[in-house]
Amino acid sequence: MASKPSIQKGTRDFSPTEVAKRQYIIQTIKNNFEKFGFQPIETPSFENSETLMGKYGEEGDRLIVKILNSGDYLAKANATHLESKDSTKLTASISEKALRYDLTVPFARYVVQHQNEIEFPFKRYQIQPVWRADRPQKGRFREFFQCDADVVGSKSLWQEVELVQLYDTVFTQLGLKGVTVKINNRKILSGIAEVIGASDKLIDFTVALDKLDKIGEDGVKTEMISKGITEDAIAKVQPLFNFTGSISEKIEKLGLLLASSEEGMKGVAELQFICESVTKLGLATATLDLDVTLARGLNYYTGAIFEVSAPAGVAMGSIGGGGRYDDLAGIFGLKNMSGVGISFGLDRIYLVVEELNLFPETVTATSKALFINYGDAEAFYAMQAIQKLRAAGIKVELYPDNAKMAKQFQHADKRTIPFAVIAGEKEMETNSYGLKNLVTGEQITVDFENLKAALQ
Repeated sequence: MASKPSIQKGTRDFSPTEVAKRQYIIQTIKNNFEKFGFQPIETPSFENSETLMGKYGEEGDRLIVKILNSGDYLAKANATHLESKDSTKLTASISEKALRYDLTVPFARYVVQHQNEIEFPFKRYQIQPVWRADRPQKGRFREFFQCDADVVGSKSLWQEVELVQLYDTVFTQLGLKGVTVKINNRKILSGIAEVIGASDKLIDFTVALDKLDKIGEDGVKTEMISKGITEDAIAKVQPLFNFTGSISEKIEKLGLLLASSEEGMKGVAELQFICESVTKLGLATATLDLDVTLARGLNYYTGAIFEVSAPAGVAMGSIGGGGRYDDLAGIFGLKNMSGVGISFGLDRIYLVVEELNLFPETVTATSKALFINYGDAEAFYAMQAIQKLRAAGIKVELYPDNAKMAKQFQHADKRTIPFAVIAGEKEMETNSYGLKNLVTGEQITVDFENLKAALQ
């Protein structure tokens, strides 16, 4: 007996309706990417392992999905590592490629490889799936789409200002009013680590601090201590755990806290420029907030960092994030190529829009009308109209079989097709069509032009 088919945890099949809704979100994001001057590129689903490994920190490296070498992958395996069952070291000899973890590192590789063809500053967007060997849970998948927009070749902070506006524009058009765009700066985190005498523990410090909303103040302190950060150092950053006030008030407090750190004060100045500019220009429905605990554990951010949270009352993790990386391309040999980018989390955005019932009723994968099939002669008459309607951009179809009327109408009902078009012998004689509203039951007789107008 054949086993029941299944799919991997953390992956999903999508129905026609779900795909239509996802495409609605993607198209909204894409349209605004292009409105803001970003150009599309695509990169392969998998990269050389060396391209990805070591770029996301220790936690990220563990989540990269490795691909076994083709053929007899054990033939070139390191015998010592194989015998000792050291899977970490063995991986390098049996897996030379891996599925991409995000779109940013592949983009950096793209920029370096194509630097002589690119006009800088280069504004690119990319909408493709990524993979992570993560533990599946609500809003967290092993395969999911990212929608990224990045600018490389410019250190101007106006790019950060525009990216905040881009978030605001997209979420406003999706009806997601009340999202919060959180902003911080890695220079500020570096400055804090410097002030408390823990510069050598910067990554441990930021990774722990980033978990404040998940494990609470005590959990963060416990993790910091476990990483070798002293209790005295932690006491010095106690104000960070209850950092309140307006953006300008928070920036003022940071200025006092980081007065002795040159790096930290650079971060304060950058934040002040971005936040003041965004505030003066104004946002439609989003709120900008300075969150000093926002750390994002990725190694490559060097300046501003962003994270977007859903409207209040929606239990969901971040629905977007990004930041400034001053030398990401440097890991591939191209120095002094500053960049900044943001990402939209399509799958989580979908869940939020669905939960808030914000998808327009017009978002559907179904046809607008089903032409009833009365036989070959009538079907040919129907197809002539269908051809013209499709040319006008209207989604219509013919029921393929000359089946019983009840079955054809039942098919339209199950597909939630709103109209049926009657094109029988009587209609052929009068060069007309019967248009039946399958929701109200009302039926009228129309000529082709009125049929087209009714279905548009």
